[in-house]
Amino acid sequence: MEQEKILITGAGGQLGSVLTEKLQKKYGVSHIIASDLKPNMYFNGCFEIIDATNFDALQTVVLKYNITQVYHLAAILSANGEKAPLNTWNVNMKALFNVLEVSRLHNVKKVFFPSSIAVFGDNIERTNTPQSPNLTPSTVYGISKVAGENWANYYFEKYGLDVRSIRYPGVIGYQSLPGGGTTDYAVDMYHKAVKNEKFECFLSASTTLPMIYMDDAIRATIEVMEAPIESITIRTSYNIAGASFNPEQMVASIQKTYPEFQVTYKPDFRQNIAATWPMSINGSKAKNDWNWKPKYNLEDITKDMIKNLKLKYSVENIDL
Repeated sequence: MEQEKILITGAGGQLGSVLTEKLQKKYGVSHIIASDLKPNMYFNGCFEIIDATNFDALQTVVLKYNITQVYHLAAILSANGEKAPLNTWNVNMKALFNVLEVSRLHNVKKVFFPSSIAVFGDNIERTNTPQSPNLTPSTVYGISKVAGENWANYYFEKYGLDVRSIRYPGVIGYQSLPGGGTTDYAVDMYHKAVKNEKFECFLSASTTLPMIYMDDAIRATIEVMEAPIESITIRTSYNIAGASFNPEQMVASIQKTYPEFQVTYKPDFRQNIAATWPMSINGSKAKNDWNWKPKYNLEDITKDMIKNLKLKYSVENIDL
């Protein structure tokens, strides 16, 4: 059986850092090549500095390691993307084109492309949002993801490149700090609670959005990539369901452990973005095709986030 050689772009990000470790455990450290724009001292094993918008740099690494799979995570996210829309489009699309073309030219077996709930616009059914509504996103990040989904489908249909994708809800994890997404208020809120600090939320208290815990997000990513090719019926991107809740519900969950935790609300431009996104997701296609099922609800997320962040900050205080 051929040994996999897996390249991860954007490995230093919120999702990439956790995915890298999981894949190292699964395939062996020497079979995973992590990459990002800057050096990362925290990675064990192979690490390459790659700007994914540089075709030659990407191609060189793919050839150097005989890459068989690419997890392409490098991108500018929703909130940060609105600060420089044209640059966000250029970076997100050029990097994806490079990954698709290098993979096509050099017989990479599988490519993972992450999409997002940002692909949805304000003309959707916001509750139990279906797999294939009209996609009219309100952010350049969302526009780039819709385009990316269609290019993924194109490369599969025209060239037979096995590109797979899921639409991530807001990802919550203790492993890294918020990374510039509209749903990142949730991660920040947990950090503030554990540090006994007040929190000012940039969304309104009642803004319900789909979320997913990091463990579930990583598991979904690996499961869709490992599913038999004949079971993959969606070649744009799969909806996946996690847990839907709003900031007010999060606060109530946190206050079971930290009853004095205080939150104020000051909605900003990210409120307008969130208002166009689903409140809950219909993930039936993922469930039927590759047996997707989330494990974490809000209470599970809160317990695990608090436990791990308390450990994180206690260790930092000891180090100080």
